[in-house]
Amino acid sequence: MPRKRLLAILSTVGVALAGAAAAVVPMTASNAAEACVAAYSSSAVYTGGQKASYSGHNWTAKWWTQGEAPSTGGSGVWADNGACGGGTSTPPPTGTCNYPNWVAGQFYAAGSIVKYTNGNYYRAKNENPGYDPVISTWYWEPFSCSGSTTPPPTNGTSSFPVTEAQFNQMFPNRIGFYSYAGLIDAVKKYPAFTTTGSDTVKKQEAAAFLANINHESGGLVYTEELNQANWPLYCDASQPYGCPAGQSAYHGRGPIQLSWNFNYKAAGDALGIDLLNNPDRVKNEASVAYQTAVWYWMTQRGPGTMTPHDAMVNSRGFGETIRSINGSLECNGGNPAQVQSRVDAYNRFTSILGVSPGANLYC
Repeated sequence: MPRKRLLAILSTVGVALAGAAAAVVPMTASNAAEACVAAYSSSAVYTGGQKASYSGHNWTAKWWTQGEAPSTGGSGVWADNGACGGGTSTPPPTGTCNYPNWVAGQFYAAGSIVKYTNGNYYRAKNENPGYDPVISTWYWEPFSCSGSTTPPPTNGTSSFPVTEAQFNQMFPNRIGFYSYAGLIDAVKKYPAFTTTGSDTVKKQEAAAFLANINHESGGLVYTEELNQANWPLYCDASQPYGCPAGQSAYHGRGPIQLSWNFNYKAAGDALGIDLLNNPDRVKNEASVAYQTAVWYWMTQRGPGTMTPHDAMVNSRGFGETIRSINGSLECNGGNPAQVQSRVDAYNRFTSILGVSPGANLYC
């Protein structure tokens, strides 16, 4: 399903979430804390709207998540519903870690302990303004609940074959909205993403994905399409669900410029998020934005014959991923300059990852 790729220069990104101050009122029988729902489980999968209790509060998941304990930090996936009482909530086991999630840009005094996005804990050796724990050994050291240090992870985080330092090198001009933490949160949804095949194939797939979203988003700078004259074109009124958010609501958004009402519907259904009625979540929530890109990469053939993931793990080459994303609009001589832009980024990213780009770079 070809989609136009006209990128937007936004006057404002508008991605900061403003917290509303709540008045503190005395607790009475009428406003007593609600009962705690089922306790959070680190092994459970939670989708948008599902609830769990943790540390005496009820929480609601905003999108798909697994293994990230409820808090107001981290990827931002959890919404705090306030204190709860009774019910089935249980406090964290005694002696286990229960430190807050690390937040980029937040000041930390020496001795502060945080949980990083890879699930490991780190202690601030020196005060710092929120430097990344896995790339700053001067400011941070690994920490375990017993107080002993633990070996740092070998790759910065989880199994994604691109470290945060490499990510920043690839996208020197990216806006803060397109955070590395948001990307790592999103890739958890699809365990086969960049984990299939040899180490070379894994890095090639990561480079291919990042090169394509680099092209679509202007280097992770733009969150939605610029040419507003095109916005009304992405509503397929023949779909039974129509375009409930409005005729112009389904234009390109996010790192892969998700477009069309049927794509918003399908992506939302797969991710447990109502994107058909709330498409702006793709430009307002970093993990959701990245999730739509990974969803397309892993599940959609578009105008091609296979998903971009299958193209990379089955040695069909980077060029086949372009065909799956933009088909005849770029391939077979459709727009060679656009294809070259993607290929140039792919070659640069594979060089950063220290891996060969392989064959079949063009479509």
